[in-house]
Amino acid sequence: MISCKFFTHSTEFLLWARKSKKVSHYYNYELMKEINGGTQMRDLWTLPAIARWEKLCGKHPTQKPLPLLARIILASTHENEWILDPFTGSSTTGIAASLLGRKFVGIDKEKEYVELSKRRRIEIEDPAKREEYRNRIARYNNQPLLEIQEI
Repeated sequence: MISCKFFTHSTEFLLWARKSKKVSHYYNYELMKEINGGTQMRDLWTLPAIARWEKLCGKHPTQKPLPLLARIILASTHENEWILDPFTGSSTTGIAASLLGRKFVGIDKEKEYVELSKRRRIEIEDPAKREEYRNRIARYNNQPLLEIQEI
């Protein structure tokens, strides 16, 4: 329960790592600029809080909004690349990765959250639900739906 006696924590830190110093990281500057209305993307984004439709299969205490993970993935990966989430929780990263044509490996030690992740993955196997989710993340990333490729 929120006590209404202090500011709500509303920021998260993102760690950007790579396997080797010899391998440069990827940053899709042009896409991020386009999403940001033609100017360079800032490091503070305003996106909606976790929506009710994102919790239909169950809840995780630190679940992140799908549009947030979609933006991170669009900014830092190419299609068909692998994404690892070693603390996957409800697998929002995995759902976003799947919707955006990336490969995903998620790890969690809590069986309850692994089961939640499975339910969420099964949910997006329904073509209508998958299309609905793709439309929702496209809306927050200024992306025409056709540009989010389906694999």
